[in-house]
Amino acid sequence: MITALLIDDDSNLRNGMKSLLARYAPEIHIIGEADSVETGVTLLLQNPPQVVFLDIHLGDGSGFDLLEEVNQRGKLNSQIVFITAHEQYAIKAFRFSALDFLLKPVDPEELQKVIEKLKNVIDKNDNVAHIDLLLENIRKKVDNFKRIALSNSDGIHLFEVSDIIRCESEDNYTKFYIKNSKPILISKTLKEYEDLLTEHGFERIHQSHLINLAYLKSYIKKDGGYVVMADNAHLPISQRKKERLQELLNML
Repeated sequence: MITALLIDDDSNLRNGMKSLLARYAPEIHIIGEADSVETGVTLLLQNPPQVVFLDIHLGDGSGFDLLEEVNQRGKLNSQIVFITAHEQYAIKAFRFSALDFLLKPVDPEELQKVIEKLKNVIDKNDNVAHIDLLLENIRKKVDNFKRIALSNSDGIHLFEVSDIIRCESEDNYTKFYIKNSKPILISKTLKEYEDLLTEHGFERIHQSHLINLAYLKSYIKKDGGYVVMADNAHLPISQRKKERLQELLNML
């Protein structure tokens, strides 16, 4: 069994979440509930669970306030799953921090995916890195995240976004090539990282390649067109991306 706390200021939503968990994730054992930052902090410190299902909006503050307070009082070892309405900034912050979240109303299929992931990582106690990065991003309150957390079978790896040279698709995985670091393979699609990184100077030039334009050395038009990156990788450019890339280069 996996122990869990439910922290949400709406009792109907807590009851609904309990029903979903009972039906789709019976291995989750709810050991307590809270409806505010104050009661949530007390409960979390008194009886730390393996997982916390945490709403962002609470009556006396936010889920982020709760985490800040818990962090100030001691180490947080629980895995956190945020439950939120569709708030683009918060969702982007979660993704940059490699944290799980569920959108309201909670979809049973998405819930099952999150539970399966939790089962795989529950013993690693590596959630602290996620939380620290998330709180760092939330405190800034700007949509310009400087660091990204990449999670693989080894654990959590934090990198400066500006150090990412390029990303390459490998089926449903993405391989990151990072300055002064070994490549790292992440079990998420390239499309997910394209959505995150495009606003940070990255461009998808091919079905398999997302590049950081800051590390682009050359654009070669012969042989069908390709780019040379700072790590000396020669990457093809898809036909429909050539015009877009040339426009971007003219703007640099």
